[in-house]
Amino acid sequence: MILNFLKKTCVITELEIRKVIHDPTEILTRSVQPALWLLVFGQVFAKMPMMAGRTNYISFMTPGILAQSVLFVSIFSGIAIIWEKDLGLIQKMLTTPTPRASIVLGKAISAGLRTLPILLIIYILAFVLGVSVRWDLFSIFGVLSFVLLGAIFFSTFSLIIACLVKTRERFMGIGQLLTMPLFFASNAIYPIEIMPDWLKVLSHVNPLTYVIDGLRTFMLGTPAAFNLGFDLGILFFSSCVAVSIGAILYKRVAM
Repeated sequence: MILNFLKKTCVITELEIRKVIHDPTEILTRSVQPALWLLVFGQVFAKMPMMAGRTNYISFMTPGILAQSVLFVSIFSGIAIIWEKDLGLIQKMLTTPTPRASIVLGKAISAGLRTLPILLIIYILAFVLGVSVRWDLFSIFGVLSFVLLGAIFFSTFSLIIACLVKTRERFMGIGQLLTMPLFFASNAIYPIEIMPDWLKVLSHVNPLTYVIDGLRTFMLGTPAAFNLGFDLGILFFSSCVAVSIGAILYKRVAM
């Protein structure tokens, strides 16, 4: 039964990836934003007084920008559900014996795989900017694990929103409303210790914070602000809950 679930999940993932292969422009356009953050904003932020004394702010910022890319790619992936509803594809999918959880998880995994070209671009930019990125297989595997878990959670969260609002206009409005607060209420571009107390509270309940903490540890070798096991546990549990809710709500989008 588990093997059948995994097989159907892989089929859904493959179908979603084929869409990207046929139209790779989304990946190219998404790559511009992290490049701007590292090449332009990062150079400016490194000179801010609050960052004085940090040996290499660009190094500190690089994992955060990778996590930002994962967030931005994943959080808007739910709009595809609304397109599929309008085209009648969801109704056809619901008539198949494919478990709803397989459909949701397959789409979520494909969101993670869509970030891999951006991951490669960020690694290249980090090398050009002199960031001391760890290149051993264990560290790269750790980075991929956090990228995939982060994408699964945020893309499923996006799917849940799409199932509830059911229209592209509402979805885009909510997506734009959420992305910036999630990004700035995390440790992506500044450390938690310099945040005001109320923002520290928000950062601790923000899943993106734990994605960044894991990425920073594996990419740079810096000690985790929390604990790698805790980071993984939070993301894995959150992803499981999100996929379960998404599987329940998936059929509602067709109504």
